[in-house]
Amino acid sequence: MGASAARFVGLLLAAVLAMWPAVSAAHASAPTVIPVGRAVGIKLFSDGVVVVGTSDIATQEGSVNPAKACGLKEGDIITHINSTEVDTIEEVSALLQELEGQTMSIRAIRDEKQVQLTATPVLCPADGAYKLGAWIRDSMAGIGTVTFYDPSTGAFGALGHGINDVDTSILMNLEEGTLYRTEIVGITRGANGAPGELTGYIEYDSDNVIGEITENTAEGIFGVCDEELVTNSVYEPVPIALKQEIEIGPAQIICSVSGEPEFYDVEIVEVNLEHENVNRGIVIRVVDEKLLMLTGGIIQGMSGSPIIQNGKLVGAVTHVLVNDSTKGYGIFIEEMLTH
Repeated sequence: MGASAARFVGLLLAAVLAMWPAVSAAHASAPTVIPVGRAVGIKLFSDGVVVVGTSDIATQEGSVNPAKACGLKEGDIITHINSTEVDTIEEVSALLQELEGQTMSIRAIRDEKQVQLTATPVLCPADGAYKLGAWIRDSMAGIGTVTFYDPSTGAFGALGHGINDVDTSILMNLEEGTLYRTEIVGITRGANGAPGELTGYIEYDSDNVIGEITENTAEGIFGVCDEELVTNSVYEPVPIALKQEIEIGPAQIICSVSGEPEFYDVEIVEVNLEHENVNRGIVIRVVDEKLLMLTGGIIQGMSGSPIIQNGKLVGAVTHVLVNDSTKGYGIFIEEMLTH
């Protein structure tokens, strides 16, 4: 998968509006949604910059690490330097150069609480830039699958799980996000102990945008999108199934591993109404010979693939079982609509 700038870090997508209560109400009154199963490109920018590590800086006085010395930790989200809000790597770097080594205050979020720190950047003789000694990330990009589209509101839900930082495993604090058209250009088949993945080509430009991501939650990503997403959809609107309606037995998933969304046969082998992990209430096994030949089972990039049983949308694929690539976990569709 390509990216338009070096700062876009690829993420293994291992899948509603800013005013979600209003969308939940819309879903409550609307009996059906369209299951989608289309692969899309996803790009998120964080609200603040995430500290993914620290490293020493070689100065004329020896190696120092201002970030570590001031108490910054992996997973901290820097939101302000002095009184200035920061959301990008470029903004942080520009402020460090402007301050020219002056002691500064850092406001960060740690474990959902605000912390205040004081640091003094140092000059790096190697490139003449002032540095903090922290590796930071402001964006992530990758491929996932859209689960549903609500034609009455234009809202979509995708992935069935949140997008976490690949280094810290912390749910990314969303500033803004975008859905893009994507073309699947390769498949790495899954095998027991070695999850496979979809590879896609994405052009990160405005002409390729098909939706806006407004929420990144443990239950998936949500937002609004163009009706184009469901043009030539393989399915008409279907009812939502409650957890209690799901049965052990035959079902189907919709995914676009070969280009356009298609139905593939699976079996629901386990339904756990009280699973402590919201993303693992359903266990499915792929039985479709075509899909097994193409992918080996469930692979990364298929997260969000709708699960259909008895003509109803029951959930979405979330993860593969690492020790058995033919099996995967799913989230109840109820969880994606009420969070």
